[in-house]
Amino acid sequence: MEKIRPFTLAIPQSDVDDLADRLSRTRWPDELPGSGWSRGVPLAFLRDLVAYWADGFDWRATEARLNELPQYTTEIDGQPIHFLHIRSGDPGALPLVLTHGYPSAFAEFTTLIEHLRQDFHLVVPSLPGFGFSTPVREPGWAMGRTARAWAELMRRLGHDRYGVHGGDIGAGVSGAVAGLDTEHVVGVHVATDPYTAAATATFLPGMAERLDPADPVDKQALERMAEFRTDGAGYLATQNTRPQTIGYLLNDSPAGQLGWITESFERSTDLPYDRDQLLTIASLYWFTGSGVTAARFLYEQAHSSDWGTPPAVPQGFAVFGADPTARRLIDPPAGAYWAEYERGRHFPAMEAPEVLATDLRTFFAGLK
Repeated sequence: MEKIRPFTLAIPQSDVDDLADRLSRTRWPDELPGSGWSRGVPLAFLRDLVAYWADGFDWRATEARLNELPQYTTEIDGQPIHFLHIRSGDPGALPLVLTHGYPSAFAEFTTLIEHLRQDFHLVVPSLPGFGFSTPVREPGWAMGRTARAWAELMRRLGHDRYGVHGGDIGAGVSGAVAGLDTEHVVGVHVATDPYTAAATATFLPGMAERLDPADPVDKQALERMAEFRTDGAGYLATQNTRPQTIGYLLNDSPAGQLGWITESFERSTDLPYDRDQLLTIASLYWFTGSGVTAARFLYEQAHSSDWGTPPAVPQGFAVFGADPTARRLIDPPAGAYWAEYERGRHFPAMEAPEVLATDLRTFFAGLK
């Protein structure tokens, strides 16, 4: 039976107390003087963030705010799926699926939701293995299988026509949903940036060979790809190959989990973001023990040939921190919607939510 159950966050007080105790007993490493961000998250930066998590961040107030959003769980293909389902005041509004990436959670979209909830019926799932879409009891949960689960979720919710949006992993899942459910998906919208485009391009067969080092834009794109391979791919290499090993750190040390997440946020953002929103995401990972299962999602994708079918519906791209390499690396199909923004990068839902909301409204306005 296809049951959809209301869900309320209610973290036991013993877990909240345990987090505070572990944070207070963090065994800090030393640090080479003057190393800055060149070797990872600086000691002083993380100590300050951990101190705020322990003594300034109010989880119960955060939990209450999250519980103001209608949340549900269901089981699809044997996997628990957690999601928000927020209905617009306009009965004729277009349903829109928002899918987060890594290292993130559904809470990435809380500010964006406030900008969109009058214009769209919003469905915001947690990826399998992330947050409350746990536990994951079998292999195979990568983007293709997740896309099929999202299409089934929208069927269960009774949404016959809908749009999809995502960034990072969420972009891949959204594209796969658009490829397999063309009868119901009206369009797919992706938020990205030149650095993410370069990172993605490093995994595309033949991409480097298609770029001409004598061309200034291609040369910059090749340099970005090389920079990702040598300086930006460490976390991905670890999780693509040894997710269980890193999982012991992520599951046992909240400071370790926070450092692992913060590295990506600090290196992948251009505009300020809400520190409480980052700690909300870190808390969701910690309280659900999903650091290891989120890492395993990346492993599954790295070892999967199931990338889904390319989308055959209208496509839109919002590029944050745009420069000429983005279009060259993404190579959008003819006629695709394309918008560029000077500021922001990998987490526009947190860095520039109002800009992203306007872009989403613009893209889907002609597809309703």
